[in-house]
Formats: sequence, structure tokens, C-alpha cells
Amino acid sequence: MNVVRTAGCARGAAAYVRVGVESDVMSASPHRLITLLFDGADTGIRTAAIHLRDGNAAEKGRAISRVLDIVNNGLLAALDHERGGELAGRMASLYDYIARLLLEANLHDDLAALEEAGRLLGDLGSAWREIDPQGRQGEQ
Repeated sequence: MNVVRTAGCARGAAAYVRVGVESDVMSASPHRLITLLFDGADTGIRTAAIHLRDGNAAEKGRAISRVLDIVNNGLLAALDHERGGELAGRMASLYDYIARLLLEANLHDDLAALEEAGRLLGDLGSAWREIDPQGRQGEQ
């Protein structure tokens, strides 16, 4: 009985978090949406590192796959090559490099590659937060 109650609470908490994230996404500015992608990538990399250290290959792979999805289908796909010109091209190359690091981390249990991908995404996320067009850098 106690296990069911705990599992039920965990599911309820997870549902609450999903609703909160969905509400944030639905009302977010384009700048905030990219910030959420960086936040999700950071969480995924930290999760993958824990599973890598614990030897849990399946969960490590799932976490890295989520980060790859964020990088390829979120951050990379959001680049505006027309307006961004050379900078967008350089960002695309950097996202490609990060994706290769993530694949290396996943295929070879390479913690250094995972940490490097995390560091690069963290630096990009910090820079992105600094250019908030609405002047709300400290707001989350």
C-alpha cells in the first residue's frame, strides 16, 4: 500500500511538473523557448552523467537521446540562416560538433565528451540569457 501511494505521488508530481512546463511553453516568448531548450539540455546531460557513472546504459542512452533531440530538432532547427548569416552557420557547426560529442559519449561511455558537450551548451545558454530582448535576464 505504501509503495502504491509513493508511486502515485511521484506520478502526480511528474504530471504537475509537465503541466507547469507546458504552461510555460505556451506563454513563452521565442527567446524564452530557446532558454527552456538550454535548460532541458542541461538537465538531460546531468541525468546522462549520473546514469553513465552508475553503469545504467539504457537510461544513459535515453537521456543522451533527449539532449540530441533538443540540439538537432530544437536549437539547430531554430537558427535563422537568412537573418543570422555567418553567425547562424557557425552556430550550426557548433551544434553539429556538440551532437558528435553526445554520440561519442553514448557509444563509448565517454564522460569527458559528455562533460564537454555540457560545458559548451552551458556557455551558449548563459550567453543566450544575457541577450534577453525584454531585459529580464534574472527572471526565470
